[in-house]
Amino acid sequence: MTSQHIAVVDDEAAITELLAHYLSSHGFRVTPLPSGRALMETLATDPPELVLLDLGLPGEDGLAIARQLREHWRCGLVIITGRGDAVDKVVGLEVGADDYVTKPFDLRELLARIRAVLRRLAPPQAPESVTERPAVPALAGQAAPEAARECLSFDGWRLDLSARRLTDAQGQEVVLTAGEFDLLQIFAQHPGRVLSRDFLLSQTRGREAGPFDRTIDVQVGRLRKKLEPQAPTAQIIKSVRSAGYLFTPAVSATPRALRASS
Repeated sequence: MTSQHIAVVDDEAAITELLAHYLSSHGFRVTPLPSGRALMETLATDPPELVLLDLGLPGEDGLAIARQLREHWRCGLVIITGRGDAVDKVVGLEVGADDYVTKPFDLRELLARIRAVLRRLAPPQAPESVTERPAVPALAGQAAPEAARECLSFDGWRLDLSARRLTDAQGQEVVLTAGEFDLLQIFAQHPGRVLSRDFLLSQTRGREAGPFDRTIDVQVGRLRKKLEPQAPTAQIIKSVRSAGYLFTPAVSATPRALRASS
């Protein structure tokens, strides 16, 4: 099995060397890079599965690098920042980061966050055989088993759970971050139900929300910008005051076998 490739972008050699040594010891292939320009060169020749990006690169706009990365490349993005201010974290998430860590960071926590992002990016494993296990009927108002809902369609959009791709009515792909895809999948699997921020955060990021955690709000805002201009539904994701969010479109599911025969 090929080791997953991680690019570490930081102008402090001590940090890149530390991270390269630590992540390599856990089975990753690591490329230390001192600048955004070096990152762009690496992306063109040996694209990584995930980028650790320090926002405080001297003479460069870390947010602009993150934005360019998001617009042109499909990979995980974890921002490293020396500032723990909530505004800085929100801005990082708004440009498309999947997660962020604040210096000084704990290596074990960073490793856990990296693995979580990579898991979200990996397509789900196909079932060994659709005939080996009987279908489990869904309860009223409950999401059907994932194997039976491989593609979810709503308002002209098509969400492919296996390939982790979102396409519009013309078949054009709209690039989503790992976090955006996970959030949209949860919404599409629970249409017409109010979902709390705590529930959404625990389902997509595997942890409970803190009292000032705005991760879900930021990602909802990004999804709205990508979905709603092209959708007939006026508001795909509706805010419900003091309760959470409601996914308004009707959703239809298409299993693999049905798609293959159509």
